[in-house]
Amino acid sequence: MQQLTTILDVLCPMHVVLDDTGHITHAGPTVEKLTECADLKDMRFLEVFELCRPRSVTNMKQLLAVAGVKLHLRTRSENQTGLKAILVPLPDNGGAVVNLSFGISIIDAVRDYALTSADFAATDLTVEMLYLVEAKSAAMEASRKLNQRLQGAMIAAEEQAFTDTLTGLKNRRALEHILPRMLREQAPFGLMQIDLDFFKAVNDTMGHAAGDQVLQRVARVLVESSRDDDCVARVGGDEFVMVFQRITNPETLGRIARRIISEIEKPLPFKDEFCNVSASIGISLYQGTGEADVDQLLADADTALYASKHQGRATFTIFSPKLREGGATHP
Repeated sequence: MQQLTTILDVLCPMHVVLDDTGHITHAGPTVEKLTECADLKDMRFLEVFELCRPRSVTNMKQLLAVAGVKLHLRTRSENQTGLKAILVPLPDNGGAVVNLSFGISIIDAVRDYALTSADFAATDLTVEMLYLVEAKSAAMEASRKLNQRLQGAMIAAEEQAFTDTLTGLKNRRALEHILPRMLREQAPFGLMQIDLDFFKAVNDTMGHAAGDQVLQRVARVLVESSRDDDCVARVGGDEFVMVFQRITNPETLGRIARRIISEIEKPLPFKDEFCNVSASIGISLYQGTGEADVDQLLADADTALYASKHQGRATFTIFSPKLREGGATHP
């Protein structure tokens, strides 16, 4: 018997040998892992494993009667791992050998009991499947990481496409996405168009490096004058647009415009000189009701902007239909 069990441990490490009373006389090394018992010897087979089908089997005599039939059982340990088995009677002594396998429970069993290829016979197809599962897991992990990198690259590319590189503000392309969406959602907003006064003179007399510094300082002023959910965009050389969500009150927008103008007018040191610019602002309003057109809102803000220019610059104007007739509106 000793020689037989040594052979069985190699050929089918998931086996148990029973005596004529149904008690375990020997268990393969993998079975001991499943049952979480240090020594299964002398334990009753049906107390270690619960026979799910056929249910009528309760003793060794009945077990021998179903020899050669596929048995469905599970361990009585905490995991209750599902198993398949087949019983073969031993000649002469009334005992039997029961060979076990996992069936479709193999993946869970490998995870639950930390099984490796050493826990299976070298010729067992389970080993091949374990390699395939491992390879699939590795491939899926590699695919997940690749997708993450691609998604990150796509997000970075989209952000770059919608960002002004000099100031870090949104650009015209971003604005062309944001405004139509807000109109579809009928979200009220105030639209502020800002144009720098005397910026060309700074570029012409002090150079583009000075001009770039002015634009970056203006961008900081605009961001500090807005909220996180507002939009601040540079849409041209010295042209900016701000969109204030849910702000359509002329007095509120007027206060914001005055602050922006005041901050931008402060001289900006550059080397041994000062850059002096101001800002003219035009404002249009969308109340969130009725038909509206992005181009018309921008055109209205532009009309108000040029009204500010004509009135001496460094001021703001809120659009009204009278502006098309040469009038202007200030709060």
